[in-house]
Amino acid sequence: MFDFLKPLPDATEKVPAEKVAKSYKFHQIGVLLSICVGYIGYYVIRLIFTTEQNDIMQQYHFSHAEIGLVLSCFGVGYGISKLFMGALSDKSNPNRYLATGLFLSAILNVFLGANKNLYVMMFLMLLISVTQGMGAASCQKLVQLWWSKKWRGTVYAVWSSAHNAGAFACVAVVQLATFMFAGSLPAVFYTASVVSIVIAILILVLGNDRPTTIGLPSISEYAGEETVLANGETVKSDVSDMSLFTIFKKYILNNPVVWAITLTSMSLYIVRYGVMSWIPSYLTSVKGFDPNWAKWLVGIFELAAVPGVILLGMVSDLLKGHRSLVCIASIIGLFACLTTYFYSSNHTVIVVVLFIMGTLIYAPLTLVGLMVNEAVPKFAVGSSTGFMGFFQYMLGETVATALIGILVTRYGWTASNTVLYTAATVALLALIFIVIKERKTAQLVKE
Repeated sequence: MFDFLKPLPDATEKVPAEKVAKSYKFHQIGVLLSICVGYIGYYVIRLIFTTEQNDIMQQYHFSHAEIGLVLSCFGVGYGISKLFMGALSDKSNPNRYLATGLFLSAILNVFLGANKNLYVMMFLMLLISVTQGMGAASCQKLVQLWWSKKWRGTVYAVWSSAHNAGAFACVAVVQLATFMFAGSLPAVFYTASVVSIVIAILILVLGNDRPTTIGLPSISEYAGEETVLANGETVKSDVSDMSLFTIFKKYILNNPVVWAITLTSMSLYIVRYGVMSWIPSYLTSVKGFDPNWAKWLVGIFELAAVPGVILLGMVSDLLKGHRSLVCIASIIGLFACLTTYFYSSNHTVIVVVLFIMGTLIYAPLTLVGLMVNEAVPKFAVGSSTGFMGFFQYMLGETVATALIGILVTRYGWTASNTVLYTAATVALLALIFIVIKERKTAQLVKE
């Protein structure tokens, strides 16, 4: 099993020079399909319990509190697992790592569907969160290995939109299983697992390890690019013999740009969940929306962001990789949208603002995920992804849900507004710091 996950050796037979461009394009299509479809599979497993929570409460006589306990096991476990499983991806074949995580998630999901014991469900959800932590890091690593900086923003944005498609796919799987198996709750979980196992096989068929393992030059060699760190150091290698601890200490913990990007991402997570998680309650109690319409706006908020995220990813490529500038522009626009959302009473205006806010939140969130990968060597991408993910979920999501809930109960929705304004301000200041560091790094390279 562990040998299966180890990086493949470089191919001894090289692709002829005249065929390299065509071969690269062919394999890039396969890798893009594998990470997009693969991450959809991850979301099908991740959301199936959430989707079926009402039926679980009715059939198994669970309370809202008990459902919350099971879901909290995933949230806490996922935040921690992203840190460790992300780091492990740096020592693995990312394509096989991606497929293995999905396969293990699907198997554990079968046991989850076959179980009615609360504590066993909590344990299984914790294990699922560990295997789910193998997904994003391996996908992001493959983007770094297969695409040059010229195209990376667009590709990364396309992949990032897979989580929106995954949410839709999960609902489709539920509806299909309900129709085919007369509403059997275990059958819904089993169907989701079968679909995800098929996707795991597709990942292995469509994807690849590093370009050099199939006789192609590395993307750095092919595109004539090098990874330039904040201290001006250039790194060409895709792999390293250094230990995980050494990589983590040298390129993550001692990298001020990684910390600044992580702070930006964590702050944006507070804004993301601080808006999305409270849309039904806020719009119903404060703005007078119909409760059913307010629920639909949660999905609209998610889906409306997809075109804008891809467009701004392309813009970041056109700006020659200056992604922090796109993020700063997005956050300035976000301040205007938040103000309108908080103080407008016109329902049409509020809905339009929610549409726009989805893009202005998810676009910088997507780009900072790419930025943290570009701030480290390719053999440290998984570690940077996991490090940022840990703070996103353990602090960002927690503040946006638990803390805001407590503050609103005690002080009203003005307290929530203050938290979101503060988080957006912290993100803006961190991005300004990143721009300054980028300019200093560019000067070091010129010298």
